[in-house]
Amino acid sequence: MDWSAAIAAFTAYLASERGYSPRTSAVYLAEVEAFRAGVAARRAPRPPLSPAAIDAIEVRRHLASLFDANDAATIGKKLSALRTFFRFLHKRGAIAGNPAAAIRGPKKKQALPRALDVDDAFRLVEAPAGGPRPTVRRRGQAEAARAEALALRDAALFEVLYGAGLRVSEACALDATDLERDRYGTWTVTVARGKGGKRRIVPLGDAAARAIAAWQAARGWAPGPALFVNASGTRLTARSAQRLTRAWAIASGVTAPATPHALRHSFATHLLDGGVDLRSIQELLGHASLSSTQIYTKISLDHLMKVYDAAHPRAQAEPAPAATAPGPARAGT
Repeated sequence: MDWSAAIAAFTAYLASERGYSPRTSAVYLAEVEAFRAGVAARRAPRPPLSPAAIDAIEVRRHLASLFDANDAATIGKKLSALRTFFRFLHKRGAIAGNPAAAIRGPKKKQALPRALDVDDAFRLVEAPAGGPRPTVRRRGQAEAARAEALALRDAALFEVLYGAGLRVSEACALDATDLERDRYGTWTVTVARGKGGKRRIVPLGDAAARAIAAWQAARGWAPGPALFVNASGTRLTARSAQRLTRAWAIASGVTAPATPHALRHSFATHLLDGGVDLRSIQELLGHASLSSTQIYTKISLDHLMKVYDAAHPRAQAEPAPAATAPGPARAGT
């Protein structure tokens, strides 16, 4: 099977058997065409290779040619398209094996979580206490009271996200009965609906406990079990929590990317900056592996280096010494 027949059969396969849209199919076909053209160009003026003659070395050569103009994620997608193409040909008996099957794509650069600095985190968390909800238009006394109550809810939600480091899905799934106070007066929250369904107990700070108490006292229209509810009295959703976070960030003048997950990252980063060990942070976040928590050491180190570069006198680049004109030569030299 030559390239034209192989690509035509692959086109029909993507549309009929895989059910891909024309746009998605076009992406796959473009990658296959780019590979075919690249192989032909590298072999010129020798005759081009047929699909059956392609081996893993040719695939590796093609991937190597992509590194200058593509990031790791893009190269991985291109490799995936080639795997699909050659797997299709192999299943149809057109080639002996899939030359791209055993080739690993480049390792993707791990994106660092975005954490707010301490000032922005405080500004966002304290914003609901400073004024009316930014998305509510007051029309009457009853609606004004409801808006003030929901502002208390938002304050409690932000305190839980930043003060306990919960995922937004975990915070929205909390019931009032998940909160407990021990005999020493310390409040904790039991999170049993995290990733993997694992149960963990996370301490709540005094600010979070006070905010929750104020919200609980004001939510007379919604007496159900859910800790956080919307204006209709039903459980608050993660999407609504994300919208609230963005709205309060704009209202408080926080220009950094502010999301519920950013508050969770801020919780971990600020604890690490304060000297808390990684194992403790791992337990608080509910990470199954310490490697997931170690990403915060990179964030903390980046922050430390910026502070060092800005503050330490020996961190500044020294100016180049000024050129001096040579003096008159002394006799005998």
